[in-house]
Amino acid sequence: MTDEQLLRYSRHILLNELGVEGQERILAAHVLVVGAGGLGSAAALYLGSAGVGKITLVDHDLVDLTNLQRQIAHTTQRVGQPKVESAQQAIHAINPEVQVHALQTRADTALLDQWLPQADLVLDCSDNFATRHAINAACVKHRKPLVSGAAIRFDGQITVYDSGDAQSPCYACLFPPHTAVEETQCATMGVFAPLVGVIGAMQAGEALKWLSGAGRTLTGRLLLLDGRSMECHSMRIPRDPACPVCQARA
Repeated sequence: MTDEQLLRYSRHILLNELGVEGQERILAAHVLVVGAGGLGSAAALYLGSAGVGKITLVDHDLVDLTNLQRQIAHTTQRVGQPKVESAQQAIHAINPEVQVHALQTRADTALLDQWLPQADLVLDCSDNFATRHAINAACVKHRKPLVSGAAIRFDGQITVYDSGDAQSPCYACLFPPHTAVEETQCATMGVFAPLVGVIGAMQAGEALKWLSGAGRTLTGRLLLLDGRSMECHSMRIPRDPACPVCQARA
């Protein structure tokens, strides 16, 4: 680590649970973030500020005026720009030494199969079930840890799926892919602006703990946050032995 890095990350290094070795693991890491909206904005900014060496951002969308109420990586001046490029600029404004790959495309199976083998960890900051299931299937296939977050109205949730552990559940254990689920989106249901920041920051926190080895992650536990009362509830997530996605995992 350089003298400048020792100074920049000094508040991390002071933590006994993290220290120089943990920070070096963060600096050497590659994180794939799918979604550069509300969740992805907060998550990517904290990953970048914390010094994750390489961040790959995936999102097909453009910055819209309605995004600015909650998607803090974007600005009024960047309305109309690709979200991944806007977020890339925001990360580099905080920490120019982070390598940021901006992929303006949808996270389909082909793209995930190309980029997941290169990543150490994946953050699902998407906003629809089809993408979440595609990300989960790819993480199970390539045995990559997945930090999954979601937020709508005043309700948020976050968990970590460890695809390298045969006893750990996957996203499909909790939300079976062939079960009819009513899709709710903030464009029609609304979302409390700080809530996506809270969940996105928590996703970054879970990722940094995983990468550095500090603390205990939410693996196997689903954390539910009620933004109206600011009450949190944690529940264990059992693995479904009949899960069509991870049942064949050795």
